[in-house]
Amino acid sequence: MAYAVQADLETRFGAQEIAQLTDRDGGVFADAAVVDRALSDAQALIDSYLAARYPLPLAPVPDVINRMCCDIARYYLHEDRVTEQVRQRYEDCVSLLQAIARGVAELSLAGGGAPPAPSGGSVVVSAPARTFNVEQLSDY
Repeated sequence: MAYAVQADLETRFGAQEIAQLTDRDGGVFADAAVVDRALSDAQALIDSYLAARYPLPLAPVPDVINRMCCDIARYYLHEDRVTEQVRQRYEDCVSLLQAIARGVAELSLAGGGAPPAPSGGSVVVSAPARTFNVEQLSDY
């Protein structure tokens, strides 16, 4: 499930801006392939932060994730023409994702609320016997 689609970008930032950022021939119509690539890259970045704490992909998509996906995709679409506002919104999204990954912030998920609790499994270590011990090394 996609966290955001082209219509979400156009609703948030205007169809004209998305067309100007994606149409390489004049900015009249948005290039759907370019938009999809940016949204896919944004979702991959979001998933990389959320993977340790939440089952992915998120369904239904929380509003905050939809907004972050749009902001990140917009940043990617600007490429080397990033404005200060677009850069700041991107950095705010990354900061929030880092806080979620650390457990400082949580997503409000429908049907579950909080992420699953970590399992209480034990760690088992296997290693060969020692080559040297304290008595053998006491003369050195």
